[in-house]
Amino acid sequence: MGELIKSFYTTPIFGNTTVGLTVTTVWFLIACVIMLIVVFRYKKSMEGTLVPRGFFANAVEYLVEYIRDDVCRGALGDSWKRHFPFLATVFMVVMFGNYVGMLPTWKAGTGTTGITGAIALMSFCYFIMVGMKKKGVIGYIKSLAPAGLPAPIAAVVWVIELFSTFLRLITLAVRLFCNMFAGHVVMGVFAIMTTTFIAPMVTQFTLANLGVGAMSILWMVLLILIYVVELLVAFIQAYIFTLLSAVYVQLAEADEH
Repeated sequence: MGELIKSFYTTPIFGNTTVGLTVTTVWFLIACVIMLIVVFRYKKSMEGTLVPRGFFANAVEYLVEYIRDDVCRGALGDSWKRHFPFLATVFMVVMFGNYVGMLPTWKAGTGTTGITGAIALMSFCYFIMVGMKKKGVIGYIKSLAPAGLPAPIAAVVWVIELFSTFLRLITLAVRLFCNMFAGHVVMGVFAIMTTTFIAPMVTQFTLANLGVGAMSILWMVLLILIYVVELLVAFIQAYIFTLLSAVYVQLAEADEH
């Protein structure tokens, strides 16, 4: 089990895990390249027409409309157009980073806290800048505590809200990482159990080993079920990450919160 968990941690290609290019970084860059290929191919397929044609164009169109309607409009209301490009980018980056790790022998681009922390930092900086742009630097800082409170209570509330604001950065990064990491570890465990039970039958075919090997079928079925669930989780995590980012933008723009 220790070796399994160790295999999911990032390993350096050069430099070290603090400063350098790691395996997970490479997979994240690959995910971004795949995302750009999909986006530019969709853009090209829509040239000269307003109606998407074909499975690929319709699938991407549905995804874009889902982000627009269920995430941006639902959380931001009338101001959704200003923030749609950023939130759509966040959704696509996280989703492709998650799904790259679902392919055999590939690693999730969101498989380390370094990557998820960087994406969360972009979201954090964005909603802070949105708040400061609307209210001014001093106005945004003061808005952390609702107006009209007595000074001592306002000071306590302001400190709590300041801590809560910075905590959003950590929760965004850790939530995404933990869900992807845990899912891959579970799949790894079931894959090991499958190969462990089938190995004796492959090396020496006997009735006894055949009975042991039959158990691998159960583990394989469970592995497939977990894999299907993880495909759904990869999408849900992208949705949650983007929705929370949209909510934080809405809170930053609100007159009082």
